[in-house]
Amino acid sequence: METIMSRSAKNPTPAAFDWRLFVERFGLIFVWALLIAGFGIVMPDTFLSWGNFSVMLASYAPAALLSLAIIVPITAGDYDLSVGATLTLSSCLIGVLNVWDGMPIGYVLVLTVVAGAVVGCVNAFFIIYFRIPSLVVTLGTTSVITGLVQLITNSSTIGGVSDWLVMAVGGYRLFGVPYCFYYALLAAVVLWYVFEYTPMGRRLLFVGRGREVARLNGIAVDRGRAAALIASGVIAALAGVLYAGVLGSADPYSGLNFLLPAFAAAFLGATTIIPGRFNPWGSIVSVYFLATGITGLTMLGIPLWVTNVFNGGALILAVTVSQLTRGREATDIG
Repeated sequence: METIMSRSAKNPTPAAFDWRLFVERFGLIFVWALLIAGFGIVMPDTFLSWGNFSVMLASYAPAALLSLAIIVPITAGDYDLSVGATLTLSSCLIGVLNVWDGMPIGYVLVLTVVAGAVVGCVNAFFIIYFRIPSLVVTLGTTSVITGLVQLITNSSTIGGVSDWLVMAVGGYRLFGVPYCFYYALLAAVVLWYVFEYTPMGRRLLFVGRGREVARLNGIAVDRGRAAALIASGVIAALAGVLYAGVLGSADPYSGLNFLLPAFAAAFLGATTIIPGRFNPWGSIVSVYFLATGITGLTMLGIPLWVTNVFNGGALILAVTVSQLTRGREATDIG
């Protein structure tokens, strides 16, 4: 005859459903759905049209990629404020080399990626070997790159980017949505795989949580931080490629406008899907959550300044909630 204890061991009691964790992981998606429903009720014929969503998904693809660029070094504990300038540099190199100099677009794309890697190397050199805070270095890099972009473009917009790039980014569509959106999704998949299933991604997490502890456990901390900063520059350069393809031109100024919403999305993304950690899926959701709010407000005729208020308020709120979530996670672990 089986004892009560043996039966209990064979049929363990299922763990109770954690509503708090569920709300934390998917609350932003629920609020996003409510936001879409609210704007849809007010503007059913315009906001809920597939054309509107197609434009929104495509136009914010560079911001989505830029947000992914941000979370790589920030996972390792470094901030890269130069990603917006790197995006602008990349798009303008395409304009100068392809349109003005007539260089084939394939070679130009390789050079833009190399330029992004060079920016990452410069940032890593001063941050790691001279021990200068990453905020200071990347802020200075932003100013330098902005000046160089104005020099090479004569502070003018360059139109006529290669038709091949324009079609590859925004011309061809799948389910009515331009390919650029799917490129951002593909980048999120790759980054998610690196963070979750590779030793390199796990080491970055350890470095971000405690550099000295990571170093004592045999992790090459400086090498990991340098790799993260270089990867950030490369991803930001790819975001510039998308931006040039979406616009069909190179603008030396407007690319910097992506920096604030991308940072807001990175921190807001740390409060969803995997609360307490910067994660690619949370960043993608957050980018398009912010895009939905901005698009809806714009369609309602809200003044332009409200966009800056919305992005700035979202960044402050996202950082606050992210810090609270990370602090609670650390307390639970302790």
